[in-house]
Amino acid sequence: MRVVVVGGGILGLATAWTLQREQPESEVVVLEGERALATHQTAKNSGVVHAGLYYVPGSSKARLCRRGVGLLRSFCAEHEVAYEACGKLVVAAEASERERLEALAERAEANGVEGLAWLEAGEIQRIEPEARGACALHSPNTAIVDFVAVAAALARSIQARGGEVRTAAAVRRLDGTSKGAVVELCTGESLAADRVVVCAGLHSDRLARASGRDGEPRIIPFRGEYWKLRPERAHLVRGLIYPVPDPALPFLGVHLTRKIGGEVWLGPNAVLSFALDGYRWRDARPAGLAHVLGWPGTWRLMGRNLRVGLHELRSARSKRFFIRGAQRFVPALAPGDAVRAAPGVRAQAVDRDGTLVDDFRIDRAGNVLWVRNAPSPAATSSLAIAEDLAEQL
Repeated sequence: MRVVVVGGGILGLATAWTLQREQPESEVVVLEGERALATHQTAKNSGVVHAGLYYVPGSSKARLCRRGVGLLRSFCAEHEVAYEACGKLVVAAEASERERLEALAERAEANGVEGLAWLEAGEIQRIEPEARGACALHSPNTAIVDFVAVAAALARSIQARGGEVRTAAAVRRLDGTSKGAVVELCTGESLAADRVVVCAGLHSDRLARASGRDGEPRIIPFRGEYWKLRPERAHLVRGLIYPVPDPALPFLGVHLTRKIGGEVWLGPNAVLSFALDGYRWRDARPAGLAHVLGWPGTWRLMGRNLRVGLHELRSARSKRFFIRGAQRFVPALAPGDAVRAAPGVRAQAVDRDGTLVDDFRIDRAGNVLWVRNAPSPAATSSLAIAEDLAEQL
């Protein structure tokens, strides 16, 4: 059986690797449109291995995250990829957030997250000496990893087992056949496959439409901007410091993240991007503008979150305002402590009614599996999602 995996990010590579392990007789080919693997969301995320605190008990997110953590930790140990359980502190900056934090603690326990500890205000400094808050939840097993290094290890293993990993191999469309599918590349080359898995990330809806599939949900790109602490100020944060999620808001908000290697990043915010690779403000393109603003769900989403959107725009234009969000948890921070870091663009699926698609969404058309939405914690869950995809194949 020949299986083609479209997408050379961590989810596509994890799927190909899992297929080889579970179906060693299969011929596996990975196609990546860029000249290098894992250059977009895999490379430009926080690098956090989530423990499973946030997700509705019993949901696919909760199940796949908890399973994915163990698989990822074992993979990193086997392939000598640095993996550090630096711990996460979720801080209620004000007493009014206590009830939400208590609900989060109950959810995390229901998901089987181990080692949780509740901290009152005077106990927070035991974990993070510079952090302040009314109370906090400590998850000592939340970890960090370099997902690009994980992706590279997956690719090496795939190739060592006889699989093919091709870069600069952008896919134009897929045509279903009675027995499989034909994958047409932008170069004009065509590949016949018995099974196809599409993990196209930011391009998932466009590739689906080009292949005659439904274009919903629409992928709306959001740029997440970061600052990072100067090396001499990185000691202010030992691990991960997060806000309490607000269910009324579409995104989590600014948090502080230690990276493998010792850097500390602040962010991200979330502002609309008018290009799939819109890492800078000037990267907006007419086609991207039409793609975002031509979708009814975009306007409905903005209409419901106008105040939040204006807040995010202000954080994008004002360093001082951006850093103020992090100062809620670490008052010792000052704007001069931070310098610009590389931004990222997240593939956020939005339904026609303006609802953010929160869970993983996978469609099947004959012998083709389409990953239509893979939001956080997709990187953490990648090997567990890959198991599900392999089983469906």
